[in-house]
Order: sequence, then structure tokens, then C-alpha cells
Amino acid sequence: MPDITLDKSKTALLIADFYRDLMTTLPHAIDRKVVEKTQALQKAARDAGILVCYSATVFRPGYVEISDRNKTFSQRKASGQPAISDPMLVIHEGVRPIEGEVVVGKHRVNALFGTDLDMTLRANNIETIILLGYATSGVVLSTTRYAADSDYRIIIAEDCCSDSDIEVHDFLIQRIFPRQADVVQSEDVIRALAGA
Repeated sequence: MPDITLDKSKTALLIADFYRDLMTTLPHAIDRKVVEKTQALQKAARDAGILVCYSATVFRPGYVEISDRNKTFSQRKASGQPAISDPMLVIHEGVRPIEGEVVVGKHRVNALFGTDLDMTLRANNIETIILLGYATSGVVLSTTRYAADSDYRIIIAEDCCSDSDIEVHDFLIQRIFPRQADVVQSEDVIRALAGA
């Protein structure tokens, strides 16, 4: 079991892109009980009194934030689907934020880029981010890279992450993330929060 020590006053949990529609239909998430494990981690974080944050990708009507040059999001703009601008409408109801928790709507893959999340974390003297969400190859990867370059300590709760490509998830968890983050199980974090 990894030895995780946490300073609760300098630690935040980021539940990133935990979408209602995906977490209840994605086989990788269902088989691994990602929702249930995330709920347990969220409760432990709240009980420990650490800052709990959420991110979700949202856009204004007309997708004004999306450039035609953006390969990731330009297809969504061209799809004709109505834009959703309120992150609360897409976050899974099982991990719904409560009053006082930080919710950021983002317009790119990375939860820290172009949002006020980094400012909020720094304003609260956060040094350690416990990160989880969907997709491992999307928000988790992009936010890990950016957060590492911003000198945050990153802890990834592997069993609370999911991806539509299981092989990519496994490759990132085993080969890429350990270069910049501590990769652990949610139970390890829960234990550390209880003892912090």
C-alpha cells in the first residue's frame, strides 16, 4: 500500500468531467464501480474538510469558444447539438456538488487552462491535487501535465478514472502518469484523509 501523507489544509479533490451520461453507460466505468468509488472518496474528502472541486466542459450558445482549428471540439460545434453552458447540468447526480464547493465550466480539455480553478486553488494555498474523472486520456492527462508544470503535487485515484479505451487508460496509468504523479487507489486516499 502506498504511503500517502496529506496536509488537509493544502489539499484539494478535483472530480473532473464526471459526466452523468457517460459514467452510467461506459462499460469501463460500470465494471470497475467508478461511481461508487468516487462517491466514497468524495465523502471522505468532505468529512476531512478539504476543498472539493469539479470541472465540466460547457459552451455558450453557438459554441463561440470553439475555433474551427480546434480538432477536439470543432466537431461538437458542427454537430448542431444545442450547447450546454451550466456545468451542473452535466455532472453526475451521484457526485453532485454541494454549497461551498468549487465548480468550473471549462472550454478546453484541461481543467486548469482558461478557467479560474488555478487561481482558486492558489488563493486557498492548495499544493496537492487529488485528481480523478473521465477521460483518463482527456482531462486527467491534460490536467496532470499542466498541474505538474505548475508545481502542484498530483495524486491520481486510478480506480476513480475511466476511459473509452481501456488499453490507453492502462498505458497512461502504468507508464506515463508515474513520471509526474502518485498513482494510487481511492482506498489509499481515503485512509490518508482519515489519518491526516
